[in-house]
Amino acid sequence: MDSYMIQMNTKGNAHSVLGGRSSSLGKAKGRKARWSVQPSVMANKTFNPIRAIVDTMKVKPNPNKTTISLSIGDPTVFGNLPTDPEVTQAMKDALDSSKYNGYAPSIGYLSSREEVASYYHCPEAPLEAKDVILTSGCSQAIELCLAVLANPGQNILVPRPGFSLYRTLAESMGIEVKLYNLLPDKSWEIDLKQLESLIDDETACLIINNPSNPCGSVFSKSHLQKILEVAARQCVPILADEIYGDMVFSGPKFEPMARLSSNVPILSCGGLAKRWLVPGWRMGWILIHDRRDIFGNEIREGLVKLSQRILGPCTIVQGALKSILHRTPPEFYQDTLGFLKSNADLCYGALAAIPGLQPIRPSGAMYLMVGIEMEHFPEFHNDVQFTERLLAEQSVHCLPATCFEYPNFFRVVITVPEVMMLEACGRIRQFCEQHYQSAEGCHEDCDK
Repeated sequence: MDSYMIQMNTKGNAHSVLGGRSSSLGKAKGRKARWSVQPSVMANKTFNPIRAIVDTMKVKPNPNKTTISLSIGDPTVFGNLPTDPEVTQAMKDALDSSKYNGYAPSIGYLSSREEVASYYHCPEAPLEAKDVILTSGCSQAIELCLAVLANPGQNILVPRPGFSLYRTLAESMGIEVKLYNLLPDKSWEIDLKQLESLIDDETACLIINNPSNPCGSVFSKSHLQKILEVAARQCVPILADEIYGDMVFSGPKFEPMARLSSNVPILSCGGLAKRWLVPGWRMGWILIHDRRDIFGNEIREGLVKLSQRILGPCTIVQGALKSILHRTPPEFYQDTLGFLKSNADLCYGALAAIPGLQPIRPSGAMYLMVGIEMEHFPEFHNDVQFTERLLAEQSVHCLPATCFEYPNFFRVVITVPEVMMLEACGRIRQFCEQHYQSAEGCHEDCDK
């Protein structure tokens, strides 16, 4: 009865006391006249551009042609890119050990964080277990970083074109999104002058996604250094989304941002999803790089507090991390990159030969962006209509780049089997040849 005590006041009214506070049971309070249950402000502010566009598509694939989906960034869909047997065995061993069936600390087991720190440690960017927070996938890592760095009313800088989740998460938290431009004619490098012009006193962080989704681009070391110079000059921390780190098959070598600067604080987000081809295992991490102690204890403690809203990532995967990180053979990575390069070259070559399309050759990740010369396709007003009709007529599903804040492009996923990629490119050619109009034809139509 210690927790729930009934007391009588001087007027004989009963009061309940819980935790030292009393409330009247006898006094009638105002009641709602009717049910009124409304979604929260956060729910109403949450908007996913991809889902908003894809889910509202009214067209259906051509029933006479098997659908080829080049829209989903999941390398496991077609079964042609399995993870390595060592990775699978590590999970089996962790499960069979029965050591990882209980709760772990919200930021992950110390031993697992030590393994991640050891894997990414280097003299230029040293790491210890205290610098690692394990998360439920890279998406949660990004969410925690935004939540700890920005308050409602502040702004963050996000690439255009860029991964739509940044806007979805930020705006649900009341954080303004400012879009900085990537330049297709410069292999999607950042327009640094325009980027710097967006920064003001309310700018909480700069998001850098390298290698890029949706562009498949990889920044050179010199370009990354220029980005860091802007961040240092403007005193803006960086959220480095490096989930595709080391997934580079041509062009510049991948350079983790933290290795290139000692004076810009960086929260680097990564995970197992892409490089190890296991997105469903939901294992991500945040690496805290702060060699000048700009974040101090407050940001670290804030990340720990935010991680306590849930009880961290899957414990079985945590138990398998040591073996996954250290026993996966180099050949596995090489084979994956070899396949992606082959498919990227095949797709780029095929699409570049189609009148009206302007593909941008990728260097990494799993994607290729294709420009649409809309003046040659006058019956379509935008990339959404173009991709809808492509799906309806040829059963090839690509994401319109409006999903990534970049109209008149579409994104192709290059993880599908080669035979499907060839078939898809052939169908795209048929579609474009059917709807393409030369400049003369377009002018004639306009004169009518």
